[in-house]
Amino acid sequence: MVQIPNTPTSADVARLAGVSRATVSYVLNNTSAVRISEATRRRVHDAARELGYVPHAAARSLRAGHSRMVLMPAPATPMGPLYGRFLTELQSALGRLDYTVVQHGGVGLQGDEAARAWAELRPAAVLVPGTGLGPRGVAVLKRAGARAVVTLGPERVEGAHALLTDHAAVGHCAGAHLYARGRRRIGVVVPEEAGLDVFSRPRLAGVRRALLGTDATTTALPLAYTEESAAELASRWPESDLDAVFAYNDEYAMLLMRALQDEGLRVPEDVAVVGADDLMLGRLLRPRLSTVRFDLPSCRDLAELVDRAVRDPGVEPEVRTVQGASLVHRASS
Repeated sequence: MVQIPNTPTSADVARLAGVSRATVSYVLNNTSAVRISEATRRRVHDAARELGYVPHAAARSLRAGHSRMVLMPAPATPMGPLYGRFLTELQSALGRLDYTVVQHGGVGLQGDEAARAWAELRPAAVLVPGTGLGPRGVAVLKRAGARAVVTLGPERVEGAHALLTDHAAVGHCAGAHLYARGRRRIGVVVPEEAGLDVFSRPRLAGVRRALLGTDATTTALPLAYTEESAAELASRWPESDLDAVFAYNDEYAMLLMRALQDEGLRVPEDVAVVGADDLMLGRLLRPRLSTVRFDLPSCRDLAELVDRAVRDPGVEPEVRTVQGASLVHRASS
């Protein structure tokens, strides 16, 4: 018979480290209210590692009165490398504040149904990228004990903290740049992928606003993120008589630029191309890709917002807007 080893306890850690169980709890829970020397902290951590002791999350939550889990649902739509990097950095910032970040991959769940699935895990906070969560979903999460709900996207949701991204400013920046470069017949890529219209519509509106009252025209260009779709659009380019394109983001810009070049069109002589997000790959293209850069907020600041909301769930929802879209001019425009 295989003997199953006993699970180490905090009492075992205390004996090995030569301290009390209370001290073990203070150290492993990062309690700041009690002063403990660095030497003692090291002994406790060394003992825990040697024994393979892991604190019990449920018991820890009972002591704190709430969990330390921050739930981050997987985006329902492709968010791109820039946003993915931002979410990774945010997870790290929350980890430094002693939160356990869990990504929920409930594919196909939307709205209130998604909120109920998230609520089953009883998280302390939920960070929702993109769209789809409404006021009723926020209420469901709060009734289940979530002390903070933060949405990351273009629209505010009642009852939740919000990080708003101004996508109209991205389009306005691209449109103003192309007009200043002498372009007057400007196409704007509108991705056909489901869920991206909430971002592409304001970008298109931003370009139109930048060109309002000028002699320039704007044409919406539906495009799927496939080589076939890009090739088909490029084949019709001569008849469209467009001399520039804002391609929604760098990924669509690179896809379309290659298709245009395959059709024998020169960039930027025949067609100026601008993307958005300032991806590294765009700098490696020839010609190098012009792009719109916008700086997302400090992940540390956002993590601290979550922490404040968890500590004081009655605080008024805070709304922050990403500002500062700027054009990075390179050879493609």
